[in-house]
Amino acid sequence: MSSSVKNSIETKNLHIGYQQKKSVSTIQKNINLQLHKGEFVGILGKNGIGKSTLLRTLTGVQDAISGEVFIQGKNIQSYNLKELSGLISLVLTERLPDSQLTVYEIVALGRQPYTNWIGRLEKNDIDKINWALDQTETMSLANRHFNELSDGQLQRVLIARALAQDTQMIMLDEPTAHLDMHHTIKIFKLLKKLSKETNKTIIITTHEVNLAIKSADQLILLTDKEVIAGNKKVLIERNSFDHLFSSEIINFNASLEQFIVTKDS
Repeated sequence: MSSSVKNSIETKNLHIGYQQKKSVSTIQKNINLQLHKGEFVGILGKNGIGKSTLLRTLTGVQDAISGEVFIQGKNIQSYNLKELSGLISLVLTERLPDSQLTVYEIVALGRQPYTNWIGRLEKNDIDKINWALDQTETMSLANRHFNELSDGQLQRVLIARALAQDTQMIMLDEPTAHLDMHHTIKIFKLLKKLSKETNKTIIITTHEVNLAIKSADQLILLTDKEVIAGNKKVLIERNSFDHLFSSEIINFNASLEQFIVTKDS
C-alpha cells in the first residue's frame, strides 16, 4: 500500500505505452505523480506525446508497461471493475452512438454502478441525477434527445453523467474538443468550480494550454524527455514550459504566464 493514503492518485516509476503480443511501445517513462482531493489538474503536451494514454492508464482502462498506480492508497490492480467505477468516472471525446436516449436517461446511466440488477432508480439515485443536471445547467435539456444537442450542450451532459456517478475522481479526455471559445471557457470554469465545491479530483487532457495554465491547480507536462508536474508558479520558476513544445512559432512568456506567437513568425 502507498504511504501517501491522502493522495487521490499516486504513481511510482510509471511507464506508459502499448503492449502487443511480441512488442512493447513505451511512450513515457518514470512518471511520479501525487494528485490530491479537490484539485483541478491539466495534462498538457503536443500531439502523440501520450496524454490520452496517461489518462487511460490512470483509470485502469489501459495497463501500465511497468510501475504502479495507486488510487486512494491502494494499488489500482487490487480493485475490481465495479469498485473502480465507484471511484473514477471517465469522459471520452467519442460521440455517442445513435439512439433515442434523452438527456435525463444519459445522465441516469451514471448511476449504473449503484442500481440493482434491473437498473431501478431509488430516491438517492434520482437526487444525484437532478443534482448533476443542476450543477451543469442542463436541467432544461432533460427531455431532449441527445442527437438534438449542440457539441457544447452534449459535453455538459457527459460531465453531468460523470457527476451523477458520484465518484471522487473525474477524468476527461479533451473535454473542449470541437467547441468554440465561449463554450471552451464555460467548460473550464465549470470544471474548476466543481473541483472546489465538491472536493473531487478532476483531471483533463487538453490542447487549450493557456486556459489550463490559468485555471489548473496542478499541471502535468509531457515532454520529449520527461514528465514534469507541479503548480503554475513552480513550473514557471523551473522554466518547465520552455520544454513543452519544440517550435519556433510559439514560446512561453513567463511574465504573461502564457504561450505567445513569436513576432517574426
